Amino acid sequence: MSASQDSTVYQATMGACPVAHHGYEPFQQNDPFPAYRNLRDEEPVMYDERIDCWVVTRHADIKEVFGDWETFSSENAQAPVRERGPEAKQIMKDGGFTAYSGLSARVPPEHTRIRSVVQKAFTPRRYKVLEPFIRDNVRTLLQRMLEHPDRKGDLLKDLAYDIPTITILTLFGEDTDQIDQFKEWSNSRGAMTWADLSDEEQIPHAHNLVDYWQKCLSMVEKAHREGGDNLVADLVKAQENGAEISDHEIASVCYSLLFAGHETTTTLIANTLRVLLAHPEQWQKLQDDPKKIAGAVDEVLRYSPSIVAWRRKALTDATVGGTEIPEGAQLLLVMGSANRDESLFENGDSFDVERSNSREHLAFGFGIHYCLGNMLAKLQTKITLEETLALAPHVKLVDPDHIQFGENLSFRAPVAVPVTWES
Repeated sequence: MSASQDSTVYQATMGACPVAHHGYEPFQQNDPFPAYRNLRDEEPVMYDERIDCWVVTRHADIKEVFGDWETFSSENAQAPVRERGPEAKQIMKDGGFTAYSGLSARVPPEHTRIRSVVQKAFTPRRYKVLEPFIRDNVRTLLQRMLEHPDRKGDLLKDLAYDIPTITILTLFGEDTDQIDQFKEWSNSRGAMTWADLSDEEQIPHAHNLVDYWQKCLSMVEKAHREGGDNLVADLVKAQENGAEISDHEIASVCYSLLFAGHETTTTLIANTLRVLLAHPEQWQKLQDDPKKIAGAVDEVLRYSPSIVAWRRKALTDATVGGTEIPEGAQLLLVMGSANRDESLFENGDSFDVERSNSREHLAFGFGIHYCLGNMLAKLQTKITLEETLALAPHVKLVDPDHIQFGENLSFRAPVAVPVTWES
């Protein structure tokens, strides 16, 4: 049963969402923020039996949990929200699917060991080399969109979809003509982990995950065989020079980063343009002073992050925000709520590119699992914003109040960001 079907059944049998849930619907992302506020005000640590998670919504509580990895393990971060059905399991078993989290679901000392190796491959040199390449891609895609004879475009499909995918494939030494294939695999990765799919709905995604994992394994084999100047080759070289990382772990890093390295950045780019165009006075501030762009990106990360919730598991009895959490319990940390917590962010539901403390958002997590690719994500978004302001400052959103977002427990991604412009 899908999330929407489940919600319909729930409402038919129980009326509106039960008072105990304060309007919160785990998989519905069109406008979750009023429910977040209700939770922060009325029950900041709430057990939701529908997803078997303690839902945590205040900034201080979430930051504390993220910072205490010894009590709150990340081992469930990549676990499927809904158990995989027997046919999907068999497909993945027969296909040799043994992928595991690159970093986000690993715990020390394993996490510390692998992250220390991977982090050395994310060098400033790589970012510096990529910057003009990213800028050229943005300009090409923007100009192509502006050539549409009907003067209509989709900032997600025409711009945000390709930019980070081209970047991450280049970083990994892969041909950029594979964009659609990697996007399909990534969509399946997101759906099989964080969506509410029926057994039947899981089947095509299971096949895709097998293909995706086999591709990651082949990338490692190729790096051993041919070397190269890319991230996979760097990890293989590190291994050959004595770094403690296995081929399976390198493939798992590829499996994770090829997803995380573009999926959330696609959403960040789309949300940045969507939110700014929905606030014309803020868009104008950036036109008047482009130096405010970096701050604007952080404000979007606070106000409308790509990832609104992430999971942890209590390894012992614990207390969060005054609420007792039993050993073995799952927690859902709602960063999308924490980022609007008015105990830290004044007028948290307001969007302001000049906000002085936007960088205190938790969109990239906190603690030992802080997002490794945060600088690259922000760089690509900043460049896209700079070029859009220069080449297409006149674009306008079409019906901004009715943009739809996909159903998902953790990711809040728009389905489309339609725009138009005058000739």
